[in-house]
Amino acid sequence: MTITYFGYGSLVNTDTLAADAEVTPGRLAGWRREWKICGEGPDGQGRCALSVREVPDGAIRGVMAREPRARLADLERREKRYVKVDAVGHAFRCDVKSNRGPDDLFLFRAAPEQCRWGSATHPILQSYLDCVLAGFFRFWGEAGVDHFLDTTDGWHVPVLKDRDRPHYPRRITLAPDLADLIDSKLRAHGVSYLT
Repeated sequence: MTITYFGYGSLVNTDTLAADAEVTPGRLAGWRREWKICGEGPDGQGRCALSVREVPDGAIRGVMAREPRARLADLERREKRYVKVDAVGHAFRCDVKSNRGPDDLFLFRAAPEQCRWGSATHPILQSYLDCVLAGFFRFWGEAGVDHFLDTTDGWHVPVLKDRDRPHYPRRITLAPDLADLIDSKLRAHGVSYLT
């Protein structure tokens, strides 16, 4: 027995998944990302993470991941500020063969009580953003980073520079060239920073 879900943020980075997770890159039609879920981490640091909303003409890249059903409870703990949206398989198309997703494909979006734009007290963590963009770069290269920036709303939310002392629990270490590319793209996108 397995579960199959669509990841559009940190779940795209396979370093944050179990080694045996089966991952298929593709697109999900009818959705758009946004920096619109807020909460506090175990360290008390306010933070803003990604959610999605339905939009008729939208489409976002991401991954379809399949794992044993026994891991569902761990996944739900990881996504504790989210609610499940079931049956999105009809909107998914694999990159390679354009196959649709299974009927039971689901995704997570912000729970209503957590759904609000980030702010200076709930910024985007640079360590989280690094993890997300490294995942997009791994699958789609520089075009994947550009796609993420262009299909995500809420870039008015500031980014907390925590790369050297990460608050994000699933932090990754960027290669210097990738860190430079990401920083350059974010500057060009007009992202503001907190220190």
